[in-house]
Amino acid sequence: FVMSWFPTFLFGAVFGKLMEITGAAKAVARKLAALIGSQRAILAVVIACAVLTYGGVSLFVVVFAIYPLALELFHEADIPKRLIPGAIALGAFTFTMTALPGSPQLNNLIATQYLGTDTMAAPILGITAALVMFILGYIWLSYREKKLREKGEHFHAEEGELVEGEKIESHWLFGVIPLIVVVLTLNLLKWAPILAIGSGIILTALFHIKQWKKLPEALNSGAEGSVMAILNTAAAVGFGSVVKAVPGFAAMTAALLGMGGSPLASEAVAITLLAGATGSSSGGMTIALEALASKYLEVAQAMNISPEAFHRIATVASGGLDTLPHCGAVITLL
Repeated sequence: FVMSWFPTFLFGAVFGKLMEITGAAKAVARKLAALIGSQRAILAVVIACAVLTYGGVSLFVVVFAIYPLALELFHEADIPKRLIPGAIALGAFTFTMTALPGSPQLNNLIATQYLGTDTMAAPILGITAALVMFILGYIWLSYREKKLREKGEHFHAEEGELVEGEKIESHWLFGVIPLIVVVLTLNLLKWAPILAIGSGIILTALFHIKQWKKLPEALNSGAEGSVMAILNTAAAVGFGSVVKAVPGFAAMTAALLGMGGSPLASEAVAITLLAGATGSSSGGMTIALEALASKYLEVAQAMNISPEAFHRIATVASGGLDTLPHCGAVITLL
């Protein structure tokens, strides 16, 4: 797993860190916030996170890049600070990570390797799922905002936590263009993920050549972050390999494949449970597909079900129980 996926982890982490250090990510987020309006702070944070993650920026990097801006927006709108994690999670950890076709996030890439599909798999299903996630998530956050206001809660930051008017050394176009290039080269030109993300890295570096002294920091921090991320995921995959060797695993596999109804339902159940058990959406999905992908493809052929449907159901299901308290992304966010 490490040998196969380390380049993708590395390039993704470096790209995200470069966007963060140069200020490109914050510039994009601030521009979106200005267009949406500070009074719709929750929506502004959600959209900013979604744009960055759909453009290939690492989920973890988005948390650190967006949080200072989220504090400013929530302060201006007088929205309780405890809704910030939910707004960031909705934008970064849900529909762009698993549902939207064309996403360069890891979950979407892993499914292509096991099911022989591409990142645009099942676009109608994916877009529908993304809309459901976004609409219901935003309705819930808006409802919570209303209830907290009725209780008299206001924005409150710790001393020194809120830094307003921070100078950003980048233009929003210098952040948007690399994001667009990553998506287009990955999905239209069908470049390999590392080449698509690599093009984003090169463009970001060229646009911020005046900040060249920051480039080594981005490379070093990105490399360090990618090692930790892939080792955590690899540990989950290794756990799955051990589980596969247990005699009861064969019985569990038979039970899942023998579930009544559509095999898509059994796939969703298997991946959701494994993602919850490992605390990792990508890890749980990898374990399930490593063990069951070939069987699901056989079923797909026999029942005339598109492998693309299995792809999209797999990615969406991986984002269900992965947000339990032992999930690394949740711990980082909180």
